[in-house]
Amino acid sequence: MSTAFRFDLASILARDESGRPLENPPVLWDIESDPVLAGTKLIAEAWDAAGLYQVGTFVGDSWKEWNGRFRDDVRGFMKADRGTVRRLAQRVLGSPDIFGHQEREPEQSINFVTCHDGFTLNDLVSYNDKHNEANGEGNRDGSDNNLSWNCRVEGPAEDAEVDRLRWRQIKNFMVTLLISVGTPMLQMGDKMRRSQRGNNNAYCQDNEIGWTKWSNLGIEGEDLTDFVGRLTTLRKRFSQLTPRRWVHGKQTDGSFGVLWLRPDATEMTEADWSFPEGRFLAYVLAPTQQGKLALFIVLNAAPEPIEFALPAVEPFKSWTLLFNTGCDHAGAPIFPSGARTKVPPRSVLAFEGAP
Repeated sequence: MSTAFRFDLASILARDESGRPLENPPVLWDIESDPVLAGTKLIAEAWDAAGLYQVGTFVGDSWKEWNGRFRDDVRGFMKADRGTVRRLAQRVLGSPDIFGHQEREPEQSINFVTCHDGFTLNDLVSYNDKHNEANGEGNRDGSDNNLSWNCRVEGPAEDAEVDRLRWRQIKNFMVTLLISVGTPMLQMGDKMRRSQRGNNNAYCQDNEIGWTKWSNLGIEGEDLTDFVGRLTTLRKRFSQLTPRRWVHGKQTDGSFGVLWLRPDATEMTEADWSFPEGRFLAYVLAPTQQGKLALFIVLNAAPEPIEFALPAVEPFKSWTLLFNTGCDHAGAPIFPSGARTKVPPRSVLAFEGAP
């Protein structure tokens, strides 16, 4: 097992003694080239408190970087914000708009939805606003830009329908994280719906606000461990989710790495990308080797179901449903290419395509 180091606010290491950013900061190159650290995973939070933001441009080839834009764009899409579809498409492919240069690899994007700073995953779907009163600073501390949605009720809810919606949104975030190209990062406790009671700056709380309640393991409606386990198995099974090279769209010979589709299974046009109310994204990831399975993903952030068609992409004749966050289903339904079905409101579906 290799060692990993994560550098908090790492961009401060790219400044000189006067605080000015350096083009070739010596300390970062020393860390990069030190033979003692060869094989060590180096992870940068590529920004600092003074506003230097270097995600995608951090110095060195060995560094992986926290992708804060993945967090923000996935959160924005899931709460159905306007104009988020094009950005989401970049994030699920490893953010080539950020990292696809200077011979960087997709794995250098550390994808995450939550971390130790900010809301837990449960609180992300339970609070519209931070509640940091317990920190003693009049609720002035902590970020106000949480991109959260409380599913219609602020804080704990007795309404079973609200809790089902929160459960679905939590699954949607987990699925999107683990079917995205890049290196996924999960926060401890999120699989058990750990809550900090809406506190998004709980570093100063050495009590139950910041503790993980391990007794939630195995409790129905609280424990996502099995669900996440199925997702990690799927991630290992489909090599197109862990490519060493960037995935590209349709080529002149008809081949493709990714194919973006409208609900009727025709290819998306520029007008579709520019549609401000877009809350639907569907795409096929082609197999990386001949004879392997294709993967078809459908994401719906709208509050209503959307009908869509299964893609007619050669040589794939049928599509088997792997999971549907919108409902439980028995078995693995199989749909022929061209068949029509619906994605439930605020849900993510995945299918495998077979010849």
